[in-house]
Amino acid sequence: MANTPHGGILKDLYLRDADKVDSLRAEAASLPSLVLTDRQLCDLELILNGGFSPLEGFLTEQDYNGVVDEMRLTSGLLWPMPITLDVDQEDIDASQIKPQNRIALLDPRDYAPLAILSVADVYQPNKAKEAERVFGADDLAHPAVHYLHNIAKPFYVGGALEAIQSPAHYDYVSNRFTPSELRAHFKKLHWTRVVAFQTRNPMHRAHRELTVRAARQRKAHLLIHPVVGLTKPGDIDHYTRVRVYKALMPKYPNGMAELSLLPLAMRMGGPREAVWHALIRKNHGVTHFIVGRDHAGPGKNSQGVDFYGPYDAQALVEKYKDEIGIEIVPFQMVTYCPDSDEYMPADEVPEGIKTLNISGTELRRRLKTGLPIPEWFSYPEVVKVLRQSHPPRSQQGFTIFFTGLHASGKDAIARALQVSLNQESTRSVSLLTGGKVRDELSSELGFSKRDRDINISRQAFVAGELTRAGAAAILAPIAPYDSARKQARKTIEKYGGFYLVHVNTPLEECVRRDRDGVYEKAKKGEIKDFTGVDDPYETPDDADLTVDLSQQSVSQAVHEIVLLLEKDGFVGSA
Repeated sequence: MANTPHGGILKDLYLRDADKVDSLRAEAASLPSLVLTDRQLCDLELILNGGFSPLEGFLTEQDYNGVVDEMRLTSGLLWPMPITLDVDQEDIDASQIKPQNRIALLDPRDYAPLAILSVADVYQPNKAKEAERVFGADDLAHPAVHYLHNIAKPFYVGGALEAIQSPAHYDYVSNRFTPSELRAHFKKLHWTRVVAFQTRNPMHRAHRELTVRAARQRKAHLLIHPVVGLTKPGDIDHYTRVRVYKALMPKYPNGMAELSLLPLAMRMGGPREAVWHALIRKNHGVTHFIVGRDHAGPGKNSQGVDFYGPYDAQALVEKYKDEIGIEIVPFQMVTYCPDSDEYMPADEVPEGIKTLNISGTELRRRLKTGLPIPEWFSYPEVVKVLRQSHPPRSQQGFTIFFTGLHASGKDAIARALQVSLNQESTRSVSLLTGGKVRDELSSELGFSKRDRDINISRQAFVAGELTRAGAAAILAPIAPYDSARKQARKTIEKYGGFYLVHVNTPLEECVRRDRDGVYEKAKKGEIKDFTGVDDPYETPDDADLTVDLSQQSVSQAVHEIVLLLEKDGFVGSA
């Protein structure tokens, strides 16, 4: 028999409101509306489908205060995480958000009406207090605290929801089960004891071993229940991860395990998040839940110390285990013993027995460089998926970003570099010079700092897309401002290589090379805001390479860039 939902009743608002969907949809068309953020969309889906039972809406101020201070709703039920609808004054005015009003909540992807919110209150939270109480520290190094202060809006709206429709999903639809659907699925399979495994990472042989051991010890079946909503910034995308899980599922004994995807927006809240995760799994009908070492931990704080202790999450879950109503299974670290060709719990390995492991950092290095990943660590089917999404650097894209004064020679180096890279024929090479981009992408922009920053942002976006597609992008703007260059690096390097090349040809040499006479016009005041004359050029402190065409040739500059690419494996790799 599936576990009883938190609070005793599964709050599936889709089922509750099914008989009035048509009238709600018609009403929504006439109401003020609010377009949700990605996090709000995840939260809304789990409120509406019962995953967040006993919640039936976004927290009112009274419930919010109880959750922040005591992990309690006003009903007295345990609830560790604030589920809030954040808005700003512009939203409040535009959507007429005030108590007693009703507003339609819209999907940000297609503006479909998903629910109607009956506004109970609008309040301004103490975000510093929320950070301290919920996440343990008001430290911006914590991703949830950063979100709280820099992305979440200043006011919260509380109130009850009525469901119109669920958000549309177009990926892995057959693996997306609501709590009601998963409970029915367990009933059909005659599963009465189910261990859930939460993950936001790819799974390998060790994960398969520890989950099988957990199920075997509890005489239970196994639910692989990964998060596919919002996870920690920098995590592997959920498309890759789900392909990994699907490749892994046949490695379980037939009939032992099922895969279901959870559209949760994680907060990386450590101990409180572990309690929250357990309650969510309880609502999905699960009877046992694996809580890991440093469960949902965000890593280091701004002082370089872990935000949470390794067993803080397990301790808090243990404290509230009777109220949570789900049996907690401590995560058991396993390690590979090559002499016996088996995985064993790390604390059961006899002294002197050789063990092997590959860290996450080492795995990423092997993926980047194309080095082999042994079968004792991961299954070939899993490695194949990871290599498709994370090819070695010889198959990755990269961007060369030139910066320097007008007539410094950066365009000449950029063109020569394009020719040199085209010799390899290993990837497409696109050249975006400053003049071409101005004509094609930014013709309406002037030369104010704001317009220059917008121009660089547009170029970075295009280069990022090219890099993500495995191409080489060569940019050659003046890019005089350090902040815009750093933002361009941040935009592009998450997709592949990024190299900032400062063409540091002296101003007097640039003036001598200036065939168009624009420096002379700028000195006479005929051209305003000209870099190097009456507008500053901020010298980069983070250039990957600095060249000077008054001291070296174009060929030498190109050769030095190619050497950089070769050193990092982007060109010349076997």
